[in-house]
Amino acid sequence: MPIDLRSRRTAIELLTDPELVEKELVVAGWAEHIRVIGRLVFIVLRDRTSRIQLVVRKNLSQEAWKLARKLSVESAIAAKGVLKENDEAPGRRELVVHELIILSDAEPLPIDIREPEKTILAKRLDYRYLDLRNDKIRLIFKIQADIAGIYRETLRDKGFTEIFTPKILGAASEGGAEVFTIIYFKREAFLAQSPQLYKQLGVISGLERVFEIGPVFRAEQHHTPRHLTEYTSMDYEMGFISDFNQVMDVTEAFLKNATKKIIDKYGDLLGKYYPDALLEPVKEIPRMPLKEVQEILRREYGKEYPPGEDLDTEGERLLGEFLEKEYGYKAVFITKYPWGPRPFYTMPCICTENPGEECCRGLKPDTPTCSFDLIFRGLEVTTGGQRQHNYECLLKQVENKGVNPETLSWYIEMFKYGAPPHGGAGTGLERVVKQILGLKNIREARLLPRDPERLTP
Repeated sequence: MPIDLRSRRTAIELLTDPELVEKELVVAGWAEHIRVIGRLVFIVLRDRTSRIQLVVRKNLSQEAWKLARKLSVESAIAAKGVLKENDEAPGRRELVVHELIILSDAEPLPIDIREPEKTILAKRLDYRYLDLRNDKIRLIFKIQADIAGIYRETLRDKGFTEIFTPKILGAASEGGAEVFTIIYFKREAFLAQSPQLYKQLGVISGLERVFEIGPVFRAEQHHTPRHLTEYTSMDYEMGFISDFNQVMDVTEAFLKNATKKIIDKYGDLLGKYYPDALLEPVKEIPRMPLKEVQEILRREYGKEYPPGEDLDTEGERLLGEFLEKEYGYKAVFITKYPWGPRPFYTMPCICTENPGEECCRGLKPDTPTCSFDLIFRGLEVTTGGQRQHNYECLLKQVENKGVNPETLSWYIEMFKYGAPPHGGAGTGLERVVKQILGLKNIREARLLPRDPERLTP
């Protein structure tokens, strides 16, 4: 009778249970290591949970022994046998096999999965399905899944509703040229740069507090270790706020929660596999206006920024190093970014100080806005702020940015019908993972990354 995987298979991590010793069990996984010694074959079997040693004896099952002798490394197999205690075996348990089947033979591997550092990242990504058979690499995506779960937990605890917004749009959500154009039934359409406009719809609709975890697309011709053309964005939007500090409060709660829970759960493995990993949770996040930050960078490093200019990559890195060295801060909110580099829906600070339809006339590139970036270990991982909710002001801001209001008519129309003060933020999941683990390249934090060159697998 063939081995019944559906009803009998036991996860290897459960084999530490003393109640299972001397019981007949079925296990399945990949043959990680094979050692043939005369009438014995030892196989280290790995599944998603752990490893166990299989012992195949010729005198117990000649058929299983013959199969085991010709087995290739990383073949998928299943085995039936009796669990025995053995102090010399890994995990002090081994399965003495009396039935073995080869589910799928493995050819010689094209990459080294035991020591991934010996293979360049590009080739590892070509064979990602093999690369992930390494514990160190697989850990990245266990942590990534947990971070997404912590984000959901944090937002739900604060009364947010998860929504799922379109990724095929009739107009670019944030303007600019960094959008992917597609053909949609003989019409031009775009892949979403963010769920921003639809999050605001969720707030105005009466849901008030909404969030989403989903893909976003940026047609950026970047070849850097911090950019992807497709990534996962964790976004939220909240209504009836008093100011943009309330928005930062939510992001701060998430990052503190995420770093603590990940370190509590994976601390030993982080230190084992990733020498640059974060080993202490984020406890305090200061909030500093951009002008103050730029003054620090000018004073400490001689970096000069013209009025209205954003921080560059080097500035973010230097600021992270300075704040951690001088004050022990792992993260910082940079606030009051200038109008020039911010999207059309951003709330200028002048509108909160002196609201009315005249407040948005003649906005200059260096006009401060109620917006922020979160810099985590020297890398921007979150952008957010308060949004413009006044209909007349929004029209002026759209005009100021040179956006065609007709392409956003459905969006602008919403603000005629009681839009509350609101704000939100978007956080790059891969960037958070990269910074927690101290990875050198963000492509390592994406299961199947997309960049200007890579479109497969």
